[in-house]
Amino acid sequence: MPAPPSPPRRTLPIIVLDGLVAAVGAVRRAVVGRRDGSRLAYVAIAASLGVLLATAYSIVTVLRTPERLTPVAVGPAGSVPATDPVTTGTPDGQAEPSDATPRMSTPPLSTAAPEAPVPPATLPSTGAPPATTAAPPRPVPLGAAFAVEDNALLSYGAAVTIDNPGTAPAPAWTLVVVLPRESLRVTSVTGARASQDGATWTFVPEGDTGRVPGHGTVRITFRVNGAAISATPTACTIDGAACTGLPG
Repeated sequence: MPAPPSPPRRTLPIIVLDGLVAAVGAVRRAVVGRRDGSRLAYVAIAASLGVLLATAYSIVTVLRTPERLTPVAVGPAGSVPATDPVTTGTPDGQAEPSDATPRMSTPPLSTAAPEAPVPPATLPSTGAPPATTAAPPRPVPLGAAFAVEDNALLSYGAAVTIDNPGTAPAPAWTLVVVLPRESLRVTSVTGARASQDGATWTFVPEGDTGRVPGHGTVRITFRVNGAAISATPTACTIDGAACTGLPG
């Protein structure tokens, strides 16, 4: 016995349309059953029907064109979609230096007080060295020579030559002549000034005329009066040194 034919398969649009028709009938029965005829109720029913019709139309349109639906890929739970790394670079296509490259650190500023400048030990010479003044040469002992130049009946003339063997001049000197008797007189003195103390006669320079230059001489002359017999000096010294030329 052949199987009875299966009823035709109802598609989704048909099911939606059947539901809408049933909903419209229910709304219609509800409106007809109301006796008050409120206009507000009719407006609400009309709005509900409009919404149902728009929803049904949208569903039918989407089901007829399934290609408009964009499939959404759902990854496994807990997975994070990979993102492209952000590329950074420097101008002219040069790669950014690696963080491993050591960087120069700025040295900390020193807050220590600056040291005071040390004055130079010696100042540089700005000119010629000062000229040193040589010490003047020291005078050396003088020498003297006695001589009788002329003899007369009661007098004679004598001369004493003072000699300076050194280079330094001798501004002062003292010549001492001792005569044999106090009665003898010394006169006509030139080149010195004479003074008497008994038989001793002292001669000293008279002003600048008695200055004895270095390697030079000074001549002193005088005359001894009252010499009836021998009256030559018994002693003669120049600054304490004996004169030469006295008769023995």
